[in-house]
Amino acid sequence: MSGGLLIAGTTSDAGKSVVTAGICRWLVRQGVKVAPFKAQNMSLNSFVTREGAEIGRAQAMQAQAARVEPTPLMNPVLLKPGSDRSSQVVLMGKPVGEMSARGYHGGRQEALLGTVLDCLAELRGTYDAVICEGAGSPAEINLRRTDIVNMGIARNARLPVLVVGDIDRGGVFASFFGTVALLSREDQELVAGFLVNKFRGDVSLLEPGLDMLRDLTGRPSYGVLPFRHGLGIDEEDGLRVSLRGSVRESAVSSPAGEDILRVAVCAIPLMSNFTDVDALAAEPGVVVRFVDRPEELTDADLVVIPGTRGTVKALEWLRERGLAEALRRRAAEGRPVLGICGGFQVLGEHIEDDVESRRGHVEGLGLLPVRVRFAREKTLTRPVGEALGEHVEGYEIHHGVADVTGGDPFLDGCRVGAVWGTHWHGSLESDGFRRAFLREVAAAAGRRFVPAAGTSFAALREEQLDRLGDLIEEHADTDALWRLIESGAPQGLPFIPPGAPA
Repeated sequence: MSGGLLIAGTTSDAGKSVVTAGICRWLVRQGVKVAPFKAQNMSLNSFVTREGAEIGRAQAMQAQAARVEPTPLMNPVLLKPGSDRSSQVVLMGKPVGEMSARGYHGGRQEALLGTVLDCLAELRGTYDAVICEGAGSPAEINLRRTDIVNMGIARNARLPVLVVGDIDRGGVFASFFGTVALLSREDQELVAGFLVNKFRGDVSLLEPGLDMLRDLTGRPSYGVLPFRHGLGIDEEDGLRVSLRGSVRESAVSSPAGEDILRVAVCAIPLMSNFTDVDALAAEPGVVVRFVDRPEELTDADLVVIPGTRGTVKALEWLRERGLAEALRRRAAEGRPVLGICGGFQVLGEHIEDDVESRRGHVEGLGLLPVRVRFAREKTLTRPVGEALGEHVEGYEIHHGVADVTGGDPFLDGCRVGAVWGTHWHGSLESDGFRRAFLREVAAAAGRRFVPAAGTSFAALREEQLDRLGDLIEEHADTDALWRLIESGAPQGLPFIPPGAPA
């Protein structure tokens, strides 16, 4: 068997990433050797593979669902936005330059099709099945000519396509029908059917609509997945939570000690790898929220400044919002602050940036004895070390090179009083280190908070992935899915007019 399937969506955030992960977990539990694939990903949430390649975190999560090691083959093209109009292009895990959207879609994207197809072919030659994820909608008719991630890859690799729709948003039937009807005849031949996502209520009330959709399109529904809280892991297209909302809609477990800890995450521009705080949110008694006003730092026991694709822009934003001064007051009062990657850089004395913003010398917040120089070559590593007497693992993705001139060592950065800074993403996923760090935070904040001894972030992640596999196994037509993956789209699927415009 060398099967494949493309999971497309009626919109961005329809649930393609989690459905792909769920199918990967369901298949691997059936003994199938499976791998995820996304030809082109636009995301500021990225991960570093063992070979030092940068890929989307969603694909790393899907690889974990498939119980395989992530590789750059699984996400050959990654676009990291630096503004509304330009992105850094990461090809096979390495940055190859900045490009405007017009320049990318004007020719560069088509030139990458061969690379994308070669990666997919290599995966299909290695694995029993490859579950591919599309991007946005396959019916983005303005981009179809240069598409390499939706119907472009499906047509070239002859992949059957399953369209996912988020019924929680409303309009799912119109979205399903319109998606198919805006595709060319050749593209429509590969669209095998639909999968309803995030349904609440009595599914029997939905079934007449699904029957009518089949009559209208000649295509069946492959299942109705119920709405579940807390499954939005490793998002790629933006925050799944509103500002001042709890991370991942997670319920706050009862604390092991007498107090809870409140964590405020500064929602800086071009925020990257905000998943770093997921491990904090997983701790019983820790409440995590995103903030954008200085008064929201007042009751926080810990303030986190996360990574960013625009360090200088983040500095300006912190100053404009009054958050920079609030952070200085916290530091002077000995109240905890943690800067990660770009957040670490803004805490330093100054930045020399002729690469990212090209603004040259920029003064930092001056809370840590660190000077940062932006190098053209990006650091992509998976460091291992020790901090607070505990083993720590992480990953680094940055152009900034930090010259630490004082303070106490902290991972690759430093600590001064209750202000910590490091380039290491993912360090808080190391359970022993996270508990030791939270004990330090609680002591500095004067809270009688005690980390729960048995919390394992890796085990919680596995539970989430198993829940995704359960959703597919219990609520999708798995026999029909298996036939689709193994044999491709059914023959003779009807054409739905008007089709793609000429």
